[in-house]
Amino acid sequence: MSASNSLLLEIHELTAGYGSIEVLHGVSIQVHTGEIVSLIGGNGAGKSTSLSCISGIVPLRSGAVRFAGESLAGVAAHAIVKRGLVQVPEGRKIFPRMTVLENLRMGAYARTDRAAIESDLEEVYALFEILKGRSSQLGGTLSGGEQQMLAIGRALMSRPKLLMMDEPSMGIAPLLVAKIFEAVKSLRARGLTILLVEQNARAALKLADRGYVLETGRVVLSGTGAELLSDPRVQAAYLGE
Repeated sequence: MSASNSLLLEIHELTAGYGSIEVLHGVSIQVHTGEIVSLIGGNGAGKSTSLSCISGIVPLRSGAVRFAGESLAGVAAHAIVKRGLVQVPEGRKIFPRMTVLENLRMGAYARTDRAAIESDLEEVYALFEILKGRSSQLGGTLSGGEQQMLAIGRALMSRPKLLMMDEPSMGIAPLLVAKIFEAVKSLRARGLTILLVEQNARAALKLADRGYVLETGRVVLSGTGAELLSDPRVQAAYLGE
């Protein structure tokens, strides 16, 4: 499915940080409906902080974040989720003492459309078949890859308009990484808009319609996924070429 022209998420000249430390220095990013947009960069580049600002977890110091044409300045994190902007956090952060099914239902905590919730639950199980067989298993007993699937599934249960994923391949066995990236492609084919932060720059750019390269809190390069993959600067810094 080709990306539409409608601008869904716009970050303009965003600055943010922690205490006296400024991490983001005027970051501008756009995500259009139906796209996968990847953010790549080294450790400390500001990728996760960017997502946390968008999610309302880290307050922005200046600049603007607009989603579906509306400002997110001062909007609480839970209210941002209700608007359809949902993050799969780095480290997964599932509820380890809840079952797989309970974790998934937590993703739909703000919804009241029970029939649609059950339908969405079956869609998650179709996407990640291994979770259905483990619906009564405690989340904390799953492997890292299975927990990542659960974290994605939990986010999908909120019916996001835009799904942000923070390092989905981190600490996961290669076979399950491949399954997770296949799921990302499947979600994109269904029309879900995705903003992806990923340590595996090659995989991220292969998936992406467009991408941005962050270095020390600034966007230093942007382009289509194919353009960035073929850029000598990206190859030298992130692709080992």
